[in-house]
Amino acid sequence: MNFLFVHQNFPGQFLHIVRHLVAARQHQIVFITEPNDNVIDGVRKVPYAKPAGPYGQTHIAARELDAAMRRADAVGRTADNLKQLGFEPDIVIGHHGWGEMLNLRDVWPDVPMLGYMEFYYQPIGIDVGFDPEFPTGVEDFPRIRAKNAINHIALNLGGEGQSPTEWQISTYPEWARPRINLLWEGVHLDRCKPDPKVRRAPLTIAGMTIAPTDKLVTYVSRDLEPYRGFPLMMRAVPHLLKARKDIKIVMIGGDGVSYGNAPPNGESWKDVMSREIGDGLDPSRVVFPGRVPYETYLALLQRSDAHVYLTYPFVASWSLREALAIGCAIVGSDTQPVREFITHGENGLLTSFFDPAALAKTAVDLIEDPDLSRRLRANARRYAEERLSMTDYLKGYEALIERMTGMKLPEAVAVAPVKRTRAKK
Repeated sequence: MNFLFVHQNFPGQFLHIVRHLVAARQHQIVFITEPNDNVIDGVRKVPYAKPAGPYGQTHIAARELDAAMRRADAVGRTADNLKQLGFEPDIVIGHHGWGEMLNLRDVWPDVPMLGYMEFYYQPIGIDVGFDPEFPTGVEDFPRIRAKNAINHIALNLGGEGQSPTEWQISTYPEWARPRINLLWEGVHLDRCKPDPKVRRAPLTIAGMTIAPTDKLVTYVSRDLEPYRGFPLMMRAVPHLLKARKDIKIVMIGGDGVSYGNAPPNGESWKDVMSREIGDGLDPSRVVFPGRVPYETYLALLQRSDAHVYLTYPFVASWSLREALAIGCAIVGSDTQPVREFITHGENGLLTSFFDPAALAKTAVDLIEDPDLSRRLRANARRYAEERLSMTDYLKGYEALIERMTGMKLPEAVAVAPVKRTRAKK
């Protein structure tokens, strides 16, 4: 089959299915994307330049749509060039978030199109206004509603959608939900797995050594920011350090902003919260290593005594799935995306998003109850084996592709690794 994938940051959410299709060695796979250094052998990357946008005269509520249509133009021209060169896809698979797919129906009117539908924005009732510390004024509601212009155009292109959780589908209007397929994303269970050996030797990160007798509390986010509960985690730190002298804390994440707003004056949220916590943040027991290599991340989760995962009512991170597969003892925020994965007292513990003392107490109680910890860890791994298998995810993806195209996919015979060039700091 001929596959066309589209995502501004190759390979995006399509890493696993692309690798799986490459492994069959019987497909032509083309990927339209902005330029980056990632490479998957067997995939033809076709870059397009991100278009500049003259926002000066554009209404603030329409700027995201303006940028999306400029991307749609750029990707549409790129696709038309591919067509002129003789490439005809059997299916187009891409992410609708940035508008890249909006003009592809004009290039290939009859080709099945499967678009990633990640989130439907609402001015009240979900992520916006969830955290009273960061209120959103009613004057910003038009901009938030207008973010769905891309969603609405995408839903009327005649293709189908995909989304990774029931919660994310539930954010869409009822009329749209039947058009969106649930593709429950998986993890590599043979890589994300418990490893008792990591507890037998000291582990050093960011200059801090974690002895086998220390109690390690971990927190992970792409960026340290309010959407992922970073202020709550920071405010829990003094409680954690006071509760036990053997607790050490590692918070993995960058200093940028993936979701929501940046703090004023060019600071990072780590700067803001470190200043607030002050002397309650002991640098000999708390470190911020930034973004770390994947193997380091896995080792920390395997060593963790209590892993904290927090989020607004928004998109659940891949790290939550990986923590479950590793068999972490998880303390999660009692929010809708987390409740879809964690049942309190069965495969993790839930606590209020707004109570740092309760978060700390829950983590400490977990550390001090070995039987509870063992049970939650075992159930987390069992849950992952039953619900988060990469094999099941790929089979579901294949079944959807076969239904949409009417074509049978061959068996995969190998695995194609992705080669990443890490950007210099």
